[in-house]
Amino acid sequence: MDTEVDSDERPPESRGARMHKSSLAAVLMLSYQSFGVVYGDLCVSPLYVFRSTFSEDPHSHITEAEIHGVLSLIFWTLTLVAVIKYVIIVLSADDNGEGGTFALYSLLCRHAKLSLILNQQTADSELSTYKLEQPPETPRGEKVRKLLENNVFLKNGLLIVVLLGTCMVIGDGILTSSIAVMSATSGITVAAPQLSENVAVLVSCCILVLLFGLQHLGTHRISFLFAPIVLLWLLCNCTIGVYNLITYNPSIVRGLSPYYIYHFFKVSGKNGWISLGGVLLCITGSEAMYADLGHFSRNSIKVAFTCIIYPSLLLGYLGQAAYLSKNINDVDHGFYRTIPEPIFWPVFVTATLASIVGSQASITATFSIIKQCQALGFFPWVKVVHTSSTMHGQIYIPEVNWIMFAISLSVTVGFQNTIAIGNAYGIAVIAVMLVTTFLTTLVILIVWQRSAFLAWGFFLLFGSVELIYLSAALYKVKQGGWVSLVLAGSMMCIMYVWHYGTVKKYEYDLQNKVCMKWLLGLGPSLGIVRVPGIGLIYTELVTGVPAIFSHFVTNLPAFHQVLVFVCIKSVPVPYVPAHERYLIGRVGSRDFRMYRCVVRSGYKDTYGSGDEDEFENELLYNLSEFIQTEGSAPWIASSNEMSLDGRMTAMGALGASFAASNTGLSLPLSETQTERENTYNFNFNADSLESWEGVNSPPVVRKRHVHFNIAKSDTDMEADSEVRKELMDLIDAKEAGVAYVMGHPYVKAKPSSSWLKKFIIDCFYSFLRRNCRQPTTALHIPHMSLIEVGMIYYV
Repeated sequence: MDTEVDSDERPPESRGARMHKSSLAAVLMLSYQSFGVVYGDLCVSPLYVFRSTFSEDPHSHITEAEIHGVLSLIFWTLTLVAVIKYVIIVLSADDNGEGGTFALYSLLCRHAKLSLILNQQTADSELSTYKLEQPPETPRGEKVRKLLENNVFLKNGLLIVVLLGTCMVIGDGILTSSIAVMSATSGITVAAPQLSENVAVLVSCCILVLLFGLQHLGTHRISFLFAPIVLLWLLCNCTIGVYNLITYNPSIVRGLSPYYIYHFFKVSGKNGWISLGGVLLCITGSEAMYADLGHFSRNSIKVAFTCIIYPSLLLGYLGQAAYLSKNINDVDHGFYRTIPEPIFWPVFVTATLASIVGSQASITATFSIIKQCQALGFFPWVKVVHTSSTMHGQIYIPEVNWIMFAISLSVTVGFQNTIAIGNAYGIAVIAVMLVTTFLTTLVILIVWQRSAFLAWGFFLLFGSVELIYLSAALYKVKQGGWVSLVLAGSMMCIMYVWHYGTVKKYEYDLQNKVCMKWLLGLGPSLGIVRVPGIGLIYTELVTGVPAIFSHFVTNLPAFHQVLVFVCIKSVPVPYVPAHERYLIGRVGSRDFRMYRCVVRSGYKDTYGSGDEDEFENELLYNLSEFIQTEGSAPWIASSNEMSLDGRMTAMGALGASFAASNTGLSLPLSETQTERENTYNFNFNADSLESWEGVNSPPVVRKRHVHFNIAKSDTDMEADSEVRKELMDLIDAKEAGVAYVMGHPYVKAKPSSSWLKKFIIDCFYSFLRRNCRQPTTALHIPHMSLIEVGMIYYV
């Protein structure tokens, strides 16, 4: 992905959720911070729930008993879905602390061979973050796992379900801004009835322009205000609710009894079922508790929701129900009619600010989801800008931001009311929840190895409730619900076609790679002129020689004295520890000076945010460590000599163990006085490696220019002459320059392909490739050092 930073530092990847989980102070601090990130969307739902629920009924048909029934539905929906499903059950289904649709999919793919993601291979299981403790497999869990593994149709079906959930989350993020801002600004017409609704729409559009126009600045400078704003809004909502409850109808608390749900449907009939499309808006934002799990801890989210959010929302809904039960005609005006006149404007300002915070959280979440999809090969390359050097996850994607702005503004101007937008919003919300329920059911069976009775009981309980809500939401497709379906359908087409074309391109590379025996049979010179410098051949293959290399040397028989086949590989884990990120191996014998480097990154890693100098230095650091480690470990060297495509070794951990036993070699670096504080200390000893590795994140580094030199004086330990010579060759090659070789494929369908495949590959996929960011830009490859090899791929 194309990634930039607004400072010289790479955003650190440390997560508060991983630190001091047992500390009460840390849990409370994370709980406080979560208010402004996780709960903005959920907390502003009282602005529009009752209005959307009764949008189909004339005022004359609404009775106090129906108000009781809707209140009971809101209470039990919040309790059942938000508390029991998400807080108690789903939060436990994390992927190394990460949550969301892709986290569930990744978790399943690591326990069963279900994934269609590129490059998911056996070597991935060597990652420490990949290994999970798994209880003994039950007969029923084994049967379900094998059924899914052996059926390609079911694998594709599971992928489509995952993409559907992801696309609905993206649609949710787009619609949140429209409905939240419009609901907040609708208070203008309540305070000043002489003004038309167009004024509220105009104000909403201005806020949207400001909101999306300032995204490139990031929110790290003002994010400390988010939590106080949401807490202030909750205080207002809760206080007004208690006031209305005491003032108008204290007996409304009887509406919490499930009896009133039965009575509501008995009296309302079909209208009662239709009104469920508005009731479900009370749980909008519940999915964020799971999706944002990686930024916080499980305990902090549970504490914040159960102690503050849940009771505050309930008191707010109780107060609204008490007021509306005595003022039926005010249902259309929603929340603002329930506010006492002396505090109307302060509450209006607070509600508007809270809606902006909720919109900001949904926009940022959409950026994160797009970045994950791109890392896993499900979305075209786009530009990703890190807006903060200290806060992980603060990113900005220009193309996505302006597309979201255009759609959000069009929806606001086109519908001009929250009811139609709420109909679309409800479909997106409940569809995501249904997908989460389905995937969690598979996790209970395959990952947790619980009984089938428990798994299907979970699905029947929550799935049936959500299906009922979904049916009511789909009833309103003609009244605005079609927007969600169009957005999700468009996104699914883009993601599936891109993934399909990428998989076909990878399969072509796999089938047309050159046999390693052919390359090694050419001898150390490879039958070509070896010129000074380092050649980095980028490929998606982790074994063999890519077709672009043989195509290149066949037409231009000259190449660099040091060759490195580089594979940037996304693996199905959230984060890859720094000491496991680089896999280094030798191709052929030592005389060939050929290596293979696999750079592994998780779907939430911020890899690629640095410049090309940083990557070159890290690559040379790991190559040097590999050469020294191999020289100190004869069994590794012999296994590499015997292998056509040498064994891959994770650099960092193994090198540290050799250094700790004083068998490693040192590679001092020269540096100028002005660069002294900004360079790596690449002396290979246990202490320096330990400080470099970190726990789950790379070091915070600055832009640097490092010059590699072999020390002229004798070291404490005599270096092996072959190892020393190879290191000097590596350093000389680095000083001569680095060239980047990449393929520039033109993907076309085979002439014998069906018309559908030709349309998908030749038209749709080719259009996406032409109009997205190129890998050269995404990987920060300098233009002056780039060599592109054009090839036609017939897939």
